[in-house]
Amino acid sequence: MTEKIIKVAIVEDDRATREGLGMIMNGTAGYATAGAFRSAEEALRAWPSGGVDVLLLDIHLPGMFGSEAVKLFHEQHPDLHILMLTVYAEQDKVFESICNGACGYLLKKTPPARLLEAVREANEGGAPMSPEIARKVITLFQQTGIPRKLDQELSAQEIALLKLLAEGHSYQSAANALHISINTVRNYIRSIYEKLHVHSKSAAVTKALRHRLIN
Repeated sequence: MTEKIIKVAIVEDDRATREGLGMIMNGTAGYATAGAFRSAEEALRAWPSGGVDVLLLDIHLPGMFGSEAVKLFHEQHPDLHILMLTVYAEQDKVFESICNGACGYLLKKTPPARLLEAVREANEGGAPMSPEIARKVITLFQQTGIPRKLDQELSAQEIALLKLLAEGHSYQSAANALHISINTVRNYIRSIYEKLHVHSKSAAVTKALRHRLIN
């Protein structure tokens, strides 16, 4: 029985790194490069028509940062597994990327064998991370401590909406999933902002995660 080939797209502005990643994928049985791009904007504009299983996405890109682009890739390609690549284990970018829908986070110095293993793990539903980044994530959750009880409880519908937003849904796709109107979604959002004392979607999702309202 023929093994299914994992199709990998690469978004990396450094040419040598981009080509090196492509060579690793194309030179290994069971993997293939579906596309290689210099920026998130270019990838979103010229996404491979043959489909992509795993996206290797650099954090520090010209134009839109990878940590910000994650949610756009998720909105357009809900089944895509996104692995972030970075030189440094930056705690704020790690948390932002995970909140926006990344399934894993690797340092660029990761050896090729481990990189290939991580791509396969992500494609199978796992959450691969470099040890240094895993420690950052653990430290972050330790620093947040035991979640304090919020002044006002969110309703079941508000929590359901937050979960969808955390998964990368737009307001419209969340409305469709919950079988409610876009105006009802906006009313829920206003209520969520007031209860969580936040002023943006990313801040609401981050606070909900820290208070274990969603997971």
